[in-house]
Order: sequence, then C-alpha cells, then structure tokens
Amino acid sequence: MEYKKNTDGGFSKLPQKNVDFGGGLERITMAVNDCPDVIAINHRPILDCIEKASGKKYSQNENETRAFRVIADHMKAAVFLISDNVLPSNTDQGYFVRRIIRRGVRFADFLGIKASALSEVVEPIAEMYKDSYPEIMARSSMIKKEIDLEESKFRKTLESGLKEFEKGIDPFILFSTYGFPIELTKELAKEKGQTIDEVKFAEDLKKHQDLSRVGSEHKFKGGLGGTGEVELRYHTATHLLHQALRDVLGNNVQQKGSNITAERLRFDFVHSAKMTDDEKKRVEDIVNEKIMEKLPMNKVILPKAEAEKTGALHFFGDKYGDEVSVYYIGDSIEDAYSKEFCGGPHVKNTSELGHFKIVKEEAVSAGVRRIKAVLE
Repeated sequence: MEYKKNTDGGFSKLPQKNVDFGGGLERITMAVNDCPDVIAINHRPILDCIEKASGKKYSQNENETRAFRVIADHMKAAVFLISDNVLPSNTDQGYFVRRIIRRGVRFADFLGIKASALSEVVEPIAEMYKDSYPEIMARSSMIKKEIDLEESKFRKTLESGLKEFEKGIDPFILFSTYGFPIELTKELAKEKGQTIDEVKFAEDLKKHQDLSRVGSEHKFKGGLGGTGEVELRYHTATHLLHQALRDVLGNNVQQKGSNITAERLRFDFVHSAKMTDDEKKRVEDIVNEKIMEKLPMNKVILPKAEAEKTGALHFFGDKYGDEVSVYYIGDSIEDAYSKEFCGGPHVKNTSELGHFKIVKEEAVSAGVRRIKAVLE
C-alpha cells in the first residue's frame, strides 16, 4: 500500500511503504466502499429496520446516530448469544445478554421505537447470516420471544427506576430493585455530568451476594444452584419431567435428587432399566405438550397431613414442618398435572419454559437412572 486518500478526493504517498500501515480489515472495507462509516457498511439491513421502526433516518443527527449504532451493535450480539442458548439472567453470560438488551431498550426509547418492536431486528440479522449461521434463522421465533420477554421485564421498572435516579444516584438500589445494570447508571450519570461511587457499589453488591448465598443454602432444596430466571425455568421443568416419567414408566419412578444450573437440569430417579428411545421421546413430547398448554404454576401452603391427602409427591426421607408448600401445575390442585412438596421458587406459567429436550439418559447406580436435559 503506497497511497492514502486525501480530504479533497485525491491521493498522496504514504510516509511508510510497508504491509503494516495501520489499515486493518475495517479500514480497507471503508476504503473499498468509499464510505467512512463501517457501521453503515456492516449493519445496513439492521439500520433499515431501525429506521422503519423509529421513523428516523440514520446519520441525520449525531445523538440519534449514536442510538442507531448502539441498538444495531448490541442487538446483533444479543441475537447470536441467545441463538447459542445464552439467555438473559442475573448470572454469568446471561447477565451480559441482559445488560446489552436493556441498554438497547433505552436507546430504542430515545428513537421513539414502540414497545416490543426492538425484536424486529432479529429478522434482518437472521437473513444477513443465513448461510454462515443458519441456526439463527431456525431459532428466530425463540430469539424474538426472549428479547420481547426481557424488554417487557425491564419496562415494568424502567419508569420508576428513572424517577429514583432523578432523586439521587444510588447505583445499588437501581441495580437490585429496578434492574439497572451498573453501566447504564454510569451512562445516565455521565449525561448529567456526574459520577458514581463504583467502590461502594462493589461493596454493596458483595454483601448482597453473600446474604443471598446464605439464604439460598437454607431456603432451597432439590439441587437448585441459583435463583436466576434460567434456573427457575429448569426447576419448573423438573416437576414436569418427574410426572412425565411416571406417566411413561409407571409410578415406581421417584426422584432421588437433582442438580440445576443455568445451562441444564440433571434429574436422578428410581428405575431399574435403561430407557428406550421411544420412552425418551414420549417423555419429551409430554413435557412439551404441557409447556404448549400454558399451564399456570400455583402454590398453596397446607398442614402436612392435608398436603399428603392431595396426592402431592414428596420425599419420605426429607424432614418437613407442620406446614408445607405444595406447588402444582394446573388451574386447581385437584386437577393439577403435577403437584409436589417444594420450597420453590418457580416460573408463573409453563409457557415461559421454551422447548424441552433430553440430551442424555444414563445409569447412576443400581436401580437409579439419570437424565440430563436442556430448554431450548
């Protein structure tokens, strides 16, 4: 490379005539397209979608252009992550997805994009990458659903959170009560020429996490390793799985233990034989059928003896108090599909679970089998 383009459209020789001249792929792309805006080159279909949703034009206004770029960049990242089963949550990778979607929502508001329209960017992204990443197109409905759900959750507290921000900046309250990622609070503060105490936020967050960890150790049973939204979905899915196994294999099936993470559920149960492919398929079909039926998850607190009379499943080796919580899936405890003694927590409706899939079934010990499953 020997020449560079000048502001007048002409070219002059570069001071150094070598390979490492600072070009890079993006700069070369801009030069080839004769366009100084790499976002406009790489994200044009997404920008077109945002223009349609907002009624505004890209690159017409500096602040609006920034909003376009944030939405395009963040939502493309969110789409790829969700397509790879990284769903919005309060933990690990899921928290990153939550942060970028919620920041996208704020800039969508700035452009006047109506609620639930942000997920429309999924279609152009899927189309752009249909050859290299066909799974995005195949899972586009699920991705849109997750983005809409996360936007809806954030909007429930966005207005009140902004009012709290106006009263005085307390980053931890905004984070713990209103779901504001710390980066969003920093951004809001910067716009007002203010700063936040990040050291205090970190200290408050650690105290909160320590208390939550201790509380979880005392409160939750059944191998629930966390209380994020993904873990709650898996926890509810274990109830459906338990009953579906009894439907297919018989009432000899009893839960022996479970372990739930943000990536999968693991469920151990009493059964003497390896499950056939047909049995696994029937169990999957039953669980997904109950998910599609959009059944509510309900809770009732009853005296132990009365709870036992309902037929709710429970573990005879566990110790229960005089009163127990019974979680049941259905409109009434009498007609519920599933009912178990359980400390919770759970999702409100099976429709929140997604698609259930068994990925492995194996022996643990004599007479005990193990299922590993995911929600897609």
